[in-house]
Amino acid sequence: MINNDIRKKYLVTIGIECHVQLKTKTKLFSGADNDAREAAPNTLVNHIDFGLPGALPVLNKQALELAARAAFALNTSPQSFSKFDRKHYFYPDLPMGYQITQYDEPIILGGHVTYQLGDELKTVNITRAHLESDAGKSTHASGKDYSLVDLNRAGTPLLEIVSEPDMHSSVEAKAYARELWLNMRYAGVSDANLYYGNMRFDVNVSVSQTDKLGTRTETKNLNSFRSVEKAVDYEVDRQIELLEKGEKIIQETRGWDEAKQKTVSQRTKENADDYRYMPDPDIPPITLDAAWLDHIQQSMPVLPADWRSKLSDLNLDGPNIETLLEAEVEHEQTDYLKLIADSLDDPNQAKFLANWFVNLEIPLRASEEKLNLPNDQRKAAYQTVYNLSKSGKLSSTNVKALLVRLLSGASLPEDIEAYASQVGLIQLSDTAEIEKIVVDVISQNLKAAEDVKNGEMKAIGFLVGQVMKLSEGKANPGLASQLIKKQLGV
Repeated sequence: MINNDIRKKYLVTIGIECHVQLKTKTKLFSGADNDAREAAPNTLVNHIDFGLPGALPVLNKQALELAARAAFALNTSPQSFSKFDRKHYFYPDLPMGYQITQYDEPIILGGHVTYQLGDELKTVNITRAHLESDAGKSTHASGKDYSLVDLNRAGTPLLEIVSEPDMHSSVEAKAYARELWLNMRYAGVSDANLYYGNMRFDVNVSVSQTDKLGTRTETKNLNSFRSVEKAVDYEVDRQIELLEKGEKIIQETRGWDEAKQKTVSQRTKENADDYRYMPDPDIPPITLDAAWLDHIQQSMPVLPADWRSKLSDLNLDGPNIETLLEAEVEHEQTDYLKLIADSLDDPNQAKFLANWFVNLEIPLRASEEKLNLPNDQRKAAYQTVYNLSKSGKLSSTNVKALLVRLLSGASLPEDIEAYASQVGLIQLSDTAEIEKIVVDVISQNLKAAEDVKNGEMKAIGFLVGQVMKLSEGKANPGLASQLIKKQLGV
C-alpha cells in the first residue's frame, strides 16, 4: 500500500471505455435471438454468426435507433453519416477472423456525462461511441487442457462509449460509471444488467509526476461499480510502486481477479495498425435522415438529470433522490417516479410518496419481502393512506403499519378506512372524547401539569404520552397537546 505522501506526488489520469449491449430483439447483423442469458451454449447462432463463407450481414435498424437514443442521452446528436469497418484479429471465439465495428467514422462523436460528487459537479467528456458486434465467449475449465467456445454472444450489438481521460481518482471513475449506467437505462438503450454483462467497463489508468500522461494500462471487462473503483486503486498503487523503484510501466491489457482484488497481466497492448482496419465491403454506409432523428429525440424519456431537478424541488436530499433513481430501474414495474410525478400538483403528496417509497417500500423489496399488491392498485392504496394521514386519522406510525398491510395483500379492501379502523389503526380525533382522557391524565399527573403551568413545556410531551397510553395509541397527539394547553391555560 502506497502512503498518501508518495501518492500526492503523482497525477492520476483515468479514461473508461464502456461496452453497452443494446436491447434489440435480434443480433446486429443476423436474425438470431439476442437474449442469451439462460440459453444453452451455441443455440442462438446462425450462418452469419458462424462466419460461413458467403453469409452476408444485414444491419439491424433497431440498433441504429438505440444508438441514436444513446447519443441524445450523452448530450450530443448522432452523426448523419457513419460506416462499418473490419477489425482483424484471430481468437477461437471470433469465427469470421475479424470484428465488424466502426473505426474512423463512428455514429457518435463528442458529448459528455455530468454527475454530482459531493458538493462538486463533475463533467466527463465523450470522445466517441461506435457500434460493433460482440465476439463469442471462451471458457477455460480449471484443471483441463482445453477451452470451450460459446458463440451465443457472437454478433450481439454493442455500443462502445469511449471517454476522454477526464477522471483523476477511483471515486470519480466509479461515479462516472454509475451515471453512465443510469443514463443508458433511463434512455431505454440497454437492460444494463451488470450481472449478465450488459455493460462492461474497460478502465485505462496512468500515473505521472508531470502534466504529460504516463504509460497507461487497460483493465478489461469490469462488471460492477465497486470493481471499477477497486481496480483503479490497485493499478494506481501498483504503477506508483514500480516507478518509485525506478522501473517502467508496460502498456498492456490486464484483467481483474475479483477473489484476490488485484489486476493481472493478460497481453501487451495492440495498436490500431495491428488490427489492419478496412471498410467492410458487405455493409453500405449509414445516412441518417434529419426528420427521423428529430422523431427519436422527441420520443426521449425523462433522464436522470431531469428527475433530479424535479425531485430537488420537493426538498428531497441527495441520497434519497439517488435511492429513487436506482430503485426505479432495479424494481421493474414499480413506477416510483411516475407516481411521484403524477402528484406534483400537490407537493405534500409527492413528498409523502417519495418518503414512504424510500423508507418503506424500497427496503422491503430489497429484503425480498413479499409485496403482493398488484401494481395497478398501489396508486389507490397510497392515495387513500395519504388522505387519511392528511385528515389526521393516521399517525406516522400507523401510516407505516397500514401501508405494510396493504402492500402485502393480494388486493385492496373495498373500504380502506373501514379496514384500518377494524385493525385499530385509525387515530381518534373526536375532541370531546380526547378531552375526557386529557382531564383524567391531568388529574393523575398533577406535578407534570404544574410544571407546564410554570413554563416547563417539555412536560407536555410526558402528558401527551400518557394520553396516548390511555387511548391505546389512538388519540391524535397534536389535538391532545392542544387540549392539554387549553385545560392548563397556557
